[in-house]
Amino acid sequence: MSTTAWIVIGVIVALILWVITIYNGLVAMRQRVNQSFADVDVQLKQRHDLIPNLVETVKGYAAHERGTLEAVVAARNRAISAQGPDQQVAAENQLTGALRQLFALSEAYPDLKANQNFQQLQTELSDIENKLAAARRFFNNAVSEYNTGIQQFPAALFAASFGFHPQTFFDVGEERKTLEQAPAVKF
Repeated sequence: MSTTAWIVIGVIVALILWVITIYNGLVAMRQRVNQSFADVDVQLKQRHDLIPNLVETVKGYAAHERGTLEAVVAARNRAISAQGPDQQVAAENQLTGALRQLFALSEAYPDLKANQNFQQLQTELSDIENKLAAARRFFNNAVSEYNTGIQQFPAALFAASFGFHPQTFFDVGEERKTLEQAPAVKF
C-alpha cells in the first residue's frame, strides 16, 4: 500500500474514533439525566407516601375543612399518575400549593399545631422537600449539561440522528409566582 492509502485509512479511523468518543459522551450525559430524574422520582414517592398520614392527622382536628383535604388528596393522585417530566412538574406544583394550604390550616388550629404526630409529619415533609430541592437541582444541572452537549459543535452535527433530543428542566416556571404567595385561608 502506498503512503496516501495509509493516510486515508488513518484519517478514517481517527474520524470513527472521534465520533465514537462524542457518542459515548452523549450517552453518559443522557444516563446522568435519567439517573438524576430517578433520584427526583424517589423523593417524590416518599413525599406522596407521607401525604395520606398527614391528611388523616389533620382530619381529626379540622374535619370540616373537607375541601382543602380533598384538594390535597386529588393533587397527590394527579402527581402519582403524572407521566413524564412536563406532567410531573405541573402536578407537583399543584400538590405543593395544596400542601401550603394544608399547613396554613394548622395555624388556625392550635391543637393540631401542637399535635406531636402532626409536627413529626411536618418535619419529615420538610426534610423530604429539602432533599427534593437538591435532587431537582442535580437533575436540572444534568439536563443543562446534556442539552449543552447535544447543541455544541461537533456533536450537534449528528446528535439528533443518533436519537439525542433536548430534555426539559424540572422547574416551577410560571407557577413560581403562585407558589411564593401566602395561601388564603377563609372560614
